[in-house]
Amino acid sequence: MTQEEATASAGVSESEDVETQSGEGKKLSMEERQKKLEQLRAKMRSSARDNRASVVEESTKLKTSVRDAARLDRQRKLAETLRSQADAEARGEDAERAKNWEWTVEENEEWEKKLARKARRADFEFHDDAHAARRKYKKDVDHLKPDLEAYNRQKEIALGLAPGTLDKSGQGSSSSALTTFDPSAGQLVPSETAQQLAAESLYRDANSLLYADNKPSEDAIDRVVGKLNLDADKKRKFSRKRANEDEGDITYINERNRIFNKKIARYYDKYTTEIRNSFERGTAL
Repeated sequence: MTQEEATASAGVSESEDVETQSGEGKKLSMEERQKKLEQLRAKMRSSARDNRASVVEESTKLKTSVRDAARLDRQRKLAETLRSQADAEARGEDAERAKNWEWTVEENEEWEKKLARKARRADFEFHDDAHAARRKYKKDVDHLKPDLEAYNRQKEIALGLAPGTLDKSGQGSSSSALTTFDPSAGQLVPSETAQQLAAESLYRDANSLLYADNKPSEDAIDRVVGKLNLDADKKRKFSRKRANEDEGDITYINERNRIFNKKIARYYDKYTTEIRNSFERGTAL
């Protein structure tokens, strides 16, 4: 490249830089700014609308898929039931009897006990205080979850059994203060003293001298406190009085209509009270 060509190219580049700087330094007018702002707002509205439509479509698709899965599962179970009934009829057997062969005697007895318990608890009427207290006790017992592992560990020590005989977990000794058995020490059976103390602690009677020596765990205390708080909360929220009993006659069909009638009565009752009373007495003109 010659010197003249280099000078010419440098002049062209300088002129382009000047034009760029002049274009950048040019200020937009108020109308142009408003137009650009409207374009940005239109883009925001369009993107928000598209996002909302996508969310609704995804939610609908998810609900539809769950509903279809449940429907297919019901249809599959119905088809299996109908097929088993058809096979039993083809063999000349009773379908219900053939189905009962799938259950063991223990499962059948448990199911019958469950049905009997459900039938006894179907009576929700109030008879007397003793009946209500018994229902409350049975309901609390259903929610009771005893610590069978700790009980089995105490029973193993009381009976002089090896650890893990009754409790399959075999997670160590009991947390009771009377239990001195330590499985990590290599001792296969508890000592006679530990066995005697554990037996007296586990099988107490009227002649036992042990009293108030059991220290509950933090989890047990939390369960008791949670149960008491739950009962207190239910008792505070329970009320046989309905929310709108003091309002006299029922003049509404739903909650929204009740609120509307209350607003109307606030402004027009002073004009219509006498007319309504006259209609009720039968003395309206």
